Amino acid sequence: MGGLFWPSALRGLRGGPRVPGRSPLVRPGSGLPPALKRGPSWTRERTLVAVKPDGVQRRLVGDVIRRFERRGFTLVGMKMLQAPESILAEHYRDLQRKPFYPALIRYMSSGPMVAMVWEGYNVVRASRAMIGHTDSAEAAPGTIRGDFSVHISRNVIHASDSVEGAQREIQLWFQSSELVSWADTAQHSSIHPA
Repeated sequence: MGGLFWPSALRGLRGGPRVPGRSPLVRPGSGLPPALKRGPSWTRERTLVAVKPDGVQRRLVGDVIRRFERRGFTLVGMKMLQAPESILAEHYRDLQRKPFYPALIRYMSSGPMVAMVWEGYNVVRASRAMIGHTDSAEAAPGTIRGDFSVHISRNVIHASDSVEGAQREIQLWFQSSELVSWADTAQHSSIHPA
């Protein structure tokens, strides 16, 4: 009896007899809008992402890279360094009047960090969502800070907060010769299979 029931049940789930060349899960005419068929209309951005000394010390660099790669962003620059105080002072210039500023500079220069430049569509906004709230107590599970941060002062990662900020920070941390430009993936499908 079971053998007779299953074929008819499957036909019912598929919505009747199968039409060659058409997926049973896609309605006719439900394809992508014409604008998306031509390709994305938004611009590619670059952002600075830095794994802070606590993230490097805890060996979280690979986890951070993996998340950005899985999201589809392209790594165009990366280096490990002990951040000089002059760069940190410029990077955190908006926080100079805050009471925690001296401790922040001491911490950020206390050990090696990994600075990266990632490229992609809406990468600035997406990376901010990926890293989560500055305060680990408020960072959502699934975000980098929500999963790995232990305290607001040891929150693993930095990401630029705006396109303009990203441009300024990238120029501060990287020479243009340290950044690469990837080939157009549409023309080089062997690099990025579709």
